Amino acid sequence: MKYGEKEVAEFDVEKDLEIWPNKYDREYLIKITLPEFSCLCPRSGYPDYATIYLEYIPGEWVVELKAIKLYINSFRNRYVSHEESANEIYETIQKKIEPKYMKLVADFNPRGNVHTVIEINSEGIQKC
Repeated sequence: MKYGEKEVAEFDVEKDLEIWPNKYDREYLIKITLPEFSCLCPRSGYPDYATIYLEYIPGEWVVELKAIKLYINSFRNRYVSHEESANEIYETIQKKIEPKYMKLVADFNPRGNVHTVIEINSEGIQKC
């Protein structure tokens, strides 16, 4: 197993999703784009690809960037739906860093003529 494969295979979200103290009292917005998300369809086994957009206003903690990259990469061999993966990522990060505000958008590439975008927002969802 190569270095990167080993890191991803052994990633434990409970102990390896590293967080750091937020040193600033002011509110500021952190935006992270993760354009290489992949997982496997639980029904067909076909790969699904997405760009994950995460933005948050930190409370006491910020998430370390390499740790979030490894966490996102840990989905690539998992059979998980679009909705389940987006909600799991949101809940994991929300629980770990307890931000003042957080929004996650999972924009999945079209497959079989279907394009899915899942948005989760701590302030609720604006209905169209």
